[in-house]
Amino acid sequence: MGKRVTLFDPPAQDHSKSLIENVLDLTPVVDLGPDVFTNTRPLWHPRGARGIYGGAAIAQSLAAAMLTVPADYAVHSMHCYFVLAGDSEIPILYHVERVRDGKSFITRTVQARQRGRPIFTTTLSFSRVGSGGEKTVHHAVPKPEVKFPEDPAPGSLKALSNAGGGGGGPFESRKAGILNRSSSNQEDKKIRRYIRARGAISEQGGYQAHLSALAYITDSYFIGTISLVHDIPRFSSPGELEKLLKALKNPSDLDDEDIHSALKELKEEEAAELRRRVEGALSKYAKAGDDDHKEIGMMVSLDHSIYFHNPWAFRADEWMLTEMESPWAGEGRGLAIQKIWSSDGLLIATCTQEGVVRLKQDKPPLSKI
Repeated sequence: MGKRVTLFDPPAQDHSKSLIENVLDLTPVVDLGPDVFTNTRPLWHPRGARGIYGGAAIAQSLAAAMLTVPADYAVHSMHCYFVLAGDSEIPILYHVERVRDGKSFITRTVQARQRGRPIFTTTLSFSRVGSGGEKTVHHAVPKPEVKFPEDPAPGSLKALSNAGGGGGGPFESRKAGILNRSSSNQEDKKIRRYIRARGAISEQGGYQAHLSALAYITDSYFIGTISLVHDIPRFSSPGELEKLLKALKNPSDLDDEDIHSALKELKEEEAAELRRRVEGALSKYAKAGDDDHKEIGMMVSLDHSIYFHNPWAFRADEWMLTEMESPWAGEGRGLAIQKIWSSDGLLIATCTQEGVVRLKQDKPPLSKI
């Protein structure tokens, strides 16, 4: 008997909900207990990744915890650890533990399991609305002065048609530039992107659906900040760069349908920018000696934290600005920090992530000699 992707037969897509709501939908597993849930639909395994997209485990764990908390409490922080790579061919069970129910704060832990083994664990804290009193201290990092994309509002006919079949994954992302790109100090660089869920998140989903969608998106591009600030190409060899450059110049020559489809979606200016970067990377390879050559050998997330600052005051289906930077890397690891603002300037969340960032080595590690 082959592997079963979901515990129960997945229902048809609910077209009254956004794509990301369908992706993150959970089904209660009442036979195992009142606080056990499973993924309703198959989960995405990115090409080249060790397992499922980490944002799915983050978001579904949050969604499962929120199902056990009163509506007047909202999550303000969650601290996660990626324990094992998730298998997209096996159902995930999310076990929620009700650690504490207080008058102002509620604590939950969620453990995602496959074949009885934990693949992901998180602790979440929820606060009751208004529990801080009428007088509070307040400050926030201001949103950078950038111009947001001028796209149709979520839910409009044009927006929905753009996000229909063939429109890509459950969220979309656009580059917003790199601050201090030419700096010789990696810690000075800030990577900016615009992000949002595709389509319109339903009223039925409520603010919880927006929080889950945001949690899902926060894992995108995050640990990759380390390689970006070091300007290390994601492609492993000059040969691969040459192949990509040829493909960008002659996309009709491609045999890989997935790459061909992705290239077709690129705007002309984005393709030109990518060509420029590939040509620059090839030039760097040609000029650098063997001692200067760096290639990413392994890059995988270890932990992930999200601090939700304004859980009721944003929409995840509207453009948000994310700014990522890296204050430190060493010992085969790297740390990244991410701040997210709404288009009206509200600081929505601050995230941190540490991951394994190992370069390909010319010599084997001492432990293997």
